[in-house]
Amino acid sequence: MIEQGHVPVMLAEVMQTLAPRAGGTYLDGTFGGGGYAAAILGAASCTLWAIDRDPDAIARGASLAARFPGRLHLLQGSFGNLLSLLSESGVSSLDGVVLDLGVSSYQLDDPARGFSFRADGPLDMRMGRAGPTAADLVNTLPEQELADILFAFGEERRSRRIARAVVSARAAAPIETTGRLASIIRSVVPTDRSGIDPATRSFQALRIRVNDELGEIERALTQAAELLGPGGRLVVVAFHSLEDRIVKRFMGEAAGRAPAPSRHDPRGIGARAAPRFRLLTPKALRPSSAETAANPRARSARLRALERLAASPSSFASKALA
Repeated sequence: MIEQGHVPVMLAEVMQTLAPRAGGTYLDGTFGGGGYAAAILGAASCTLWAIDRDPDAIARGASLAARFPGRLHLLQGSFGNLLSLLSESGVSSLDGVVLDLGVSSYQLDDPARGFSFRADGPLDMRMGRAGPTAADLVNTLPEQELADILFAFGEERRSRRIARAVVSARAAAPIETTGRLASIIRSVVPTDRSGIDPATRSFQALRIRVNDELGEIERALTQAAELLGPGGRLVVVAFHSLEDRIVKRFMGEAAGRAPAPSRHDPRGIGARAAPRFRLLTPKALRPSSAETAANPRARSARLRALERLAASPSSFASKALA
């Protein structure tokens, strides 16, 4: 059921939490290799909409759609625009949404996409085909702005040193490949005790910036919550702290777990609105040791989930969109 080479992370936990049912309408907002989509379609006689900004992913999905005629509908676009994409297709309510954040194995393993430094390739990093590439950023941004990106999105403590080295290197010749950028970073950042490649955090930061990943996540969570019907579930798998922090905060607030305002804050005078969602994962679920042994890419995964309560239509997401 799964494309060769693609291993969906925490698949058993995702399926158990999402609990697809016959006749339901679901969304896989990050289709990728189709692992979650195949499992959902195989688990229940339901309808599944799937979004991916990568045209290659949509093309790969054609074979899966053929196996489930009339049940899998593929939409090219960003999941941060899911409300508009689904509305244009006549979908106004969902019974469940799954989002697998980050980059797909196909993108990571293809040197031509420029996401990884394991093999040399063009410094691209775009999940889609539009907009500035990573090469555009490293060759044109001012040193301070580049350092800020590395620090904010990669949590790279040596961001200033790296930015200085990049600006110096690009003065000699444009930085156009993943291999050259990684080499520049390694020349000024030593390998730490963890054994993580010194270029890892910088590559993550550039990828997040190129694809506006954090902004996409915030928009997708808000819009997915708006579309969930009573009993509908939102299941999200995040892979690093920046992603997980956004998901944790959003779900906590949706479930009414945000800290109460100070007694000196006028917002604390009135009664707090009853939450419209229920948190299904008070603590994030983690992959099993067996899974991380079989698939090292799963080791940093965290799963969080939310359920829409059977109450009057929620104004939570609508207010967030306003």
